[in-house]
Amino acid sequence: MGKIAFMFPGQGAQYVGMGKDFYEQIPVCKEMFELAGKASGLDVAALCFEENEQINITEYTQIAMLAAEVAMLKAVEEKGVKPDVTGGLSLGEYGALVASGVMSPEDVFKVVRKRGIYMQEAVPNGGAMVAVLGLDTAVIEKVCAETDGCVTIANYNCPGQIVITGEEAAAKEAVEKLTAAGAKRCVTLNVSGPFHSPLLVGAGEKLAKELDSVEIHDIVIPYIANVTADYVKDKADVKPLLEKQVSSSVKWQQTVEKMIADGVDTFVEIGPGKTLSGFMRKINKDMKVINIEKVEDLESLRR
Repeated sequence: MGKIAFMFPGQGAQYVGMGKDFYEQIPVCKEMFELAGKASGLDVAALCFEENEQINITEYTQIAMLAAEVAMLKAVEEKGVKPDVTGGLSLGEYGALVASGVMSPEDVFKVVRKRGIYMQEAVPNGGAMVAVLGLDTAVIEKVCAETDGCVTIANYNCPGQIVITGEEAAAKEAVEKLTAAGAKRCVTLNVSGPFHSPLLVGAGEKLAKELDSVEIHDIVIPYIANVTADYVKDKADVKPLLEKQVSSSVKWQQTVEKMIADGVDTFVEIGPGKTLSGFMRKINKDMKVINIEKVEDLESLRR
């Protein structure tokens, strides 16, 4: 029997109705949505379940996504399933922090509400994020380094899918070069800022001040940070890594490869959508992947 990893998706997988069946059917899940509302000062249940335009605006998306993820996590924990390691993509890293015991749900909700606001405010004039498909990572890194202005890699998602981020003009120039270099497609993402770029350093600094008031607990279950794609061994490193994460590349492919190298063979994606499961098929199609997105999905944990 191999090891189990819990993984949590990031922004972009949200949709109206996410987590509603958990809220209605499982008391501890309802408690998490209510706790998220209390901690953030928002009606998080309404944000998640009722038609609205805010759900796709970063400062609201983040708290909504995380509330759904933590609620689903609690339902999984009630089934007695525990991971050997955990991690999450960008925003999803905060779900991993709860799963690892490092931060309480209440503190995570407070921090993520502020994180969303700070990231939204960081670059009010926009910027760009573009998914580059079908091109070697080294080529993309070289093009970004040789392009004038600020453009860097935001996400190492999986083989054949890298996201670049930065100033709009620089990203446009990079896309032209990447297309000429043989990229199959370059897809501009519908986001409100150049996340995970150096343009977000200020947002990270504001987040660091917010983290000052948060208690970091001992790491009960190992978790891997986006910034390093390695285990966080000292709880004193948690806050600096979360500050840096806002403006640094998300090393998701490397994170998963680290888990697999350490004996993980079952991955449980907890949260809306199946984004991380899709990445897994390209990273290593031999891994077992379980999606927890609906209450009925909990039955798959028994097999």
